[in-house]
Amino acid sequence: MAQIGNLRYRPARRLVQLCVGLALYGISMALMIRSGLGLDPWDVFHQGLARQTHLSFGTVTIAVGALVLLLWIPLRQRPGLGTVSNVVVIGLVVDATLAVLPPGEGLPLRAALLVVGIVANGAATGLYLGAGLGPGPRDGLMTGFTARRPRYSLRLVRTVIEVTVLGLGWLLGGTVGLGTVAYALAIGPLAQLFIPIFAVPAQPAVEPAVPGAPRPAGEAA
Repeated sequence: MAQIGNLRYRPARRLVQLCVGLALYGISMALMIRSGLGLDPWDVFHQGLARQTHLSFGTVTIAVGALVLLLWIPLRQRPGLGTVSNVVVIGLVVDATLAVLPPGEGLPLRAALLVVGIVANGAATGLYLGAGLGPGPRDGLMTGFTARRPRYSLRLVRTVIEVTVLGLGWLLGGTVGLGTVAYALAIGPLAQLFIPIFAVPAQPAVEPAVPGAPRPAGEAA
């Protein structure tokens, strides 16, 4: 597999895919926010902080992402280009989208915004992870912890972290609802569907032979 942060292999496709994935992720977050039917655990936390601090949702998302990235240091995690981009791009895109997207009116429209937002979020996850340029800071926190503490499963660590941020976000005034449950049930299968579709094919272990170049000793002609 292409190394994280290594742009010598298919750089154009991977950079474009990363940018599209992160932009779509920010748009999907805005769609779920405008549905008013509930957010994923981390966004419940972001929304709660935004309401308490009177900062924009995107600004809080960037600030929390940067703080989470600092937690990578004791875990000896190495961020890739995609990790750093994740911190900045998603927050800027979600604020830009919220600025032009009005809240949904009526339950059918709100439900449509929620469904499209969740599916788009799954596709965005597949795009930016498939680019192979580094996970998001929150995902890296979970995988880094389990790598350092292998007696804890990734499922347990993820559950503990997400239940914690969900509870804190709810106490801070974040929106918990049907959308929160729907996201929790759907995002795993959606990510499993989209990640293989958008994964950049593995880098060949051996470079193609150059015509006329000498063959290694013992290799058949």
